[in-house]
Amino acid sequence: MIKILFVCHGNICRSPMAEFVMKDMVKKEGLERMFHIESAATSAEEVGNPVYPPARRKLAEHGISCEGHSARQLRKADYDAFDMIIGMDSANVRNMRRICGREDKISMLLDYTDMPGSVADPWYTGDFEATWQDVERGCRGLLKSILAGEIAE
Repeated sequence: MIKILFVCHGNICRSPMAEFVMKDMVKKEGLERMFHIESAATSAEEVGNPVYPPARRKLAEHGISCEGHSARQLRKADYDAFDMIIGMDSANVRNMRRICGREDKISMLLDYTDMPGSVADPWYTGDFEATWQDVERGCRGLLKSILAGEIAE
């Protein structure tokens, strides 16, 4: 089983979008039993909160539910519990390394695309469509890399 943890600052926009998009993709491929997918935050600011309403609406536009999500903070123990810990931007990655104390399993979502960089942060831009496009492209590239054997379990 491949265990993936998506991480952003608050765990209410980008990382839960990635979590639920990836879950939807693996379900559509019939691969649910191969994966365990979660998301977390680098900060404690939103702990316990659900997915931010505009992010929830964007997922719903694509037939994806995020019911039951409750923001949680990344813990040092997550480093050992997950095979891949994937951040949305370089600030996330810096904080992930600080929290985990290690970095071999840490990467950025768009590293799995032909256009590496940061996932657009809708908290500041209000552009949830740009975030959706980045997340969908990143998750598609990540799944393709895993299925091609480019990423070992």
